[in-house]
Amino acid sequence: MASLAFSTTGTRISPPYTAVSDKFMHVRDGSFCGKSVFSKKHSTRDLTITNVASKLPATIPPPEKKISTSDRKLVAWTSIRQERWEGELVVEGEIPLWLKGTYLRNGPGLWHIGDYNFRHLFDGYATLVRLHFENGRLIMGHRQIESEAYKAAKKHNRLCYREFSEAPKPDNFLAYIGDLANLFSGASLTDNANTGVVRLGDGRVVCLTETIKGSIVVDPDTLDTLGKFEYSDTLGGLIHSAHPIVTDTEFLTLLPDLVSPGYLVVRMEPGTNKRKVASVEVPLYVTFHFINAYEEKDEDGRVTAVIADCCEHHADTTILEKLRLQNLRSSAGKDVLPDARVGRFRIPLDGTPTGKVGRFRIPLDGTPTGKLEAALNPDEHGKGMDMCSINPAFLGKKYRYAYACGAQRPCNFPNTLTKIDLFEKVAKNWFDEGSVPSEPLFVPRPGATEEDDGVVISMISDKNGEGYALVLDGSTFEEIARAKFPYGLPYGLHGCWVPKK
Repeated sequence: MASLAFSTTGTRISPPYTAVSDKFMHVRDGSFCGKSVFSKKHSTRDLTITNVASKLPATIPPPEKKISTSDRKLVAWTSIRQERWEGELVVEGEIPLWLKGTYLRNGPGLWHIGDYNFRHLFDGYATLVRLHFENGRLIMGHRQIESEAYKAAKKHNRLCYREFSEAPKPDNFLAYIGDLANLFSGASLTDNANTGVVRLGDGRVVCLTETIKGSIVVDPDTLDTLGKFEYSDTLGGLIHSAHPIVTDTEFLTLLPDLVSPGYLVVRMEPGTNKRKVASVEVPLYVTFHFINAYEEKDEDGRVTAVIADCCEHHADTTILEKLRLQNLRSSAGKDVLPDARVGRFRIPLDGTPTGKVGRFRIPLDGTPTGKLEAALNPDEHGKGMDMCSINPAFLGKKYRYAYACGAQRPCNFPNTLTKIDLFEKVAKNWFDEGSVPSEPLFVPRPGATEEDDGVVISMISDKNGEGYALVLDGSTFEEIARAKFPYGLPYGLHGCWVPKK
């Protein structure tokens, strides 16, 4: 699950942005500003403005109070300033003409309701952001996902469903007993789909969270909420992974196994809502996200091991405490981000007791678990590692490159974009002082033959309370374009690419 909190105070919206909007939502100031000690400063002086939106009148009213530049603050951890917006952005640099499609990013974007402020990053109501690329131009929009939890909160001006760390306060003892019954039945669990967004093989786009009821179908062009995604099988359950693996031919995800330690792996074919299941066991470790997995083969083509890479936090569960909004807002510039690495599991299938360094080994000496080690020196990415993506053509295959959020210390949250080379065991890092980038998404160039031939897209919250879309060259990892948002956006979690039809 995911969510964030934000300030409504931001830059005044004016032409050249073309905008359509609903009424402003009142959001109280909850942002923070942390001065970074890093000296490296990103520059775009070599970029040129190539695309400018037509100067139509803005339909979004300006903030009630104009804020001076010196008072602007990072808005990554503050609530979205209004429910929706759409308009064409000014592009600095040059977007490749082959880039045609829509990048959707989901995440928590509203961390308060009425006078009540949420406490954890993962609690916020879902904000879906759309970046549509075509002919070198960029149209941006955002909208709240209209889950039952969000609609009820708006109607009653209070929390009505259980979120990640929040629960409605019962009015009396009988209400408390009823709430317990609703918890076990799942009726009180949220459907706030604030974590992931995936495009299924049949073209449907679904927003997700860890509750199964929080699977919501949306329109990728209008961002309209279309309805619930209902599974047609009899597996039941209340929760699942919000990070499924999706290809043109299948959908894979995890369900908690209530009988054996571990999870159920379930598979669903395109055009259906029915899942099929197989059971696996896993060792103890801490990760939010896996990167990729593939079969390792010997010279004769026989499968000898399964390799699985993840963003691993050294089995340190304090990462969840660090993601409380108060900690994120108050500890900027402090070196409190827990260490993380590219953890690589190697599961031998040939009976050998050891594997290569940097792999997970299944020993034959009777010990219950093997050893999980780093796939490369964590110093290469500042001992920060999360929110990874790869070239989708290499999903389930041996691969070389991963794109992620890393760290330039001191920091309290991943603050760089990093390109990991798992063959050479090195990393390239992009850094904009005081900014917080969201998950980098790799989009391959049509017809490309090299794994890193494409672009990387991210959304950035900068230290001045503003934000921008960023496009990096997938090979050189250099900036090729950016486009400033009309105002800063809250931090987002996961995204997907919807190619132009």
